[in-house]
Amino acid sequence: MASEPEGELLERFRRWLRDRHLPVTQQRDLVAQVLFAGDTQLSVDDVAARLRDRRTPVGLATVYRALDTLVEAGFARAHDFGEGFRRYEALRPGHQRGFLVCGRCGQVTEFPLERLERLLSLIADEHEFVAERHRVELHGTCSACRRREMGAIARAGRPR
Repeated sequence: MASEPEGELLERFRRWLRDRHLPVTQQRDLVAQVLFAGDTQLSVDDVAARLRDRRTPVGLATVYRALDTLVEAGFARAHDFGEGFRRYEALRPGHQRGFLVCGRCGQVTEFPLERLERLLSLIADEHEFVAERHRVELHGTCSACRRREMGAIARAGRPR
């Protein structure tokens, strides 16, 4: 069963569907529940696996369509971190996050945006701009990959 915040998100999503005369299906509900219950980015395969684990399998095409609907409705965001597939995360009001994406190992690390959110608001105000959305992704090399590379360089420089 969904906790209170997830339950509220789920009910808001159902209302969004009804307002547009779209069917509120069990499959859409199940996909939304999985996405809203997670605190990370999930691929389509991740969502399908979690549904199978719950003994409520939903076809991949249906998962894709449900996730696209959640994105269109503004309840989810799709990320392309260059892995060859998208990852999806629930959008919760006031819980914006940025991402550090390692180009070597593909690790994605989340970080809170509270301080940056305030700065972005100031910048938008200075330019009399009304921002609707933004995405923060920093691409580079994680500390583990840098340590591995530095170790390899140090080992290569040692006399034999």
